[in-house]
Amino acid sequence: MRESLGDRAFGVINVIALGLISLITFFPFYYVFVVSFTEPSEYIRRGLVLFPQHWSLVSYKYLLSTDAFMRAIGNSAFLAIVGTALSLIVTSGLSYAISRRRLQGRRFIMLAILLTTLFNPGIIPPYLLVRDLHLINSIWSLILPVLTSGWYVLLMKGFFDSIPSSLEEAARIDGCNDLSVWYRVILPLSLPSMAAFGLFYAVAYWNTFFTALLYINDFAKHPLQVLLQNMLIDASTAAGGSAAAEMMSEQRIPPETLKMAAVVIATVPILLVYPFLQKHFAKGALVGSVKE
Repeated sequence: MRESLGDRAFGVINVIALGLISLITFFPFYYVFVVSFTEPSEYIRRGLVLFPQHWSLVSYKYLLSTDAFMRAIGNSAFLAIVGTALSLIVTSGLSYAISRRRLQGRRFIMLAILLTTLFNPGIIPPYLLVRDLHLINSIWSLILPVLTSGWYVLLMKGFFDSIPSSLEEAARIDGCNDLSVWYRVILPLSLPSMAAFGLFYAVAYWNTFFTALLYINDFAKHPLQVLLQNMLIDASTAAGGSAAAEMMSEQRIPPETLKMAAVVIATVPILLVYPFLQKHFAKGALVGSVKE
């Protein structure tokens, strides 16, 4: 079918418009990346750098040599790894339990979970709960209150509902109990959903910010996102205030390059996770598992 002149013109305009929008969207990421690798003296001399003449790792070396920044990375890594693992265990276990029709009180539990997705209690009730549990200023205050999500539980329940009951019956014939069926049969078949929800949880834990401001008072326990926010206000907070500011002035490191380097470091770990989990998103969970 031959396209008319108007259709071709519309296609060209579409490509140009979408290309410009893509460039506008991509430019901030490019600018952050470029400035973070710019030689400090060149940035001080030129101000606006679109392509540096001299690339440098000075800003990264400075950040990765400071105790506060490395401590914040460790806190965020603990949240992302431990928090994600615990959240997946709780979410998958609860989802599997309510997907079994023989569970007593199943409808009431599902209704309670549904209500958590419809109504948000706000800030004060969770804070009072964390305070009464003596979790204020504890890293666990950033994990336990958000250990699972009602919306994720319902979504994963739908996935478990699609698993044939004949698999569970066969496992029970082989002597498995409920826990063994969940661990040995259900979880291996759930890799696609576990990978997807694991990525969602990991991103949420790695980007923990507001709850850390509410519950954590100790600077040494702040995750990376809180430190990054403080750096955007005062870059010397990356290594402890006035001493860091004096060191920065001695090395002639502009605060802007430090801020951009911190943003890149905070972004890259999550970006690196996507390629390893992408293959699981579209992979069928039950291909060849049951023939009926």
